[in-house]
Amino acid sequence: MVGFGYDVHRLAAGETLVLGGVVLESRLGTVAHSDGDVLVHAIMDALLGALSLGDIGLHFPDTKEEWRGADSISMLKRVHHIIQNEGAHIVNIDSTIVLEAPRLRPHIDAMRARIAEAVGLDIKRVSIKATTSERLGFVGREEGVAAYAIAQVELE
Repeated sequence: MVGFGYDVHRLAAGETLVLGGVVLESRLGTVAHSDGDVLVHAIMDALLGALSLGDIGLHFPDTKEEWRGADSISMLKRVHHIIQNEGAHIVNIDSTIVLEAPRLRPHIDAMRARIAEAVGLDIKRVSIKATTSERLGFVGREEGVAAYAIAQVELE
């Protein structure tokens, strides 16, 4: 089974930028109830979607104080346990981050390692790509960051 995920967060000065569980130096960070890690949020939605288990808003509602400032990697670990409890395992994850700055290539392997460890996958089964939007749209104006993910999950 395959699931697709998408997430977007507004960017603002004075906020922290966390992507793939890695804190990045940036003049802009995400505005969010949790740590605002759009990459991990998109991946969680893809994983949950593969098994028709809803989305992260269902499992981690932003109306609950317990999720304020929550570490998205910890949330991803919880999603992994949900998938295991359904009698399934993750085969692979493929994702793309859309962001004008900072450049992400130097951080991709660290992000892959954090995500792979969180869900018990070999790093070779976690793909992360980064692109800009060529200065077009809300991403191009540096108003926000977006991430897309697809995941394959199999029943045991």
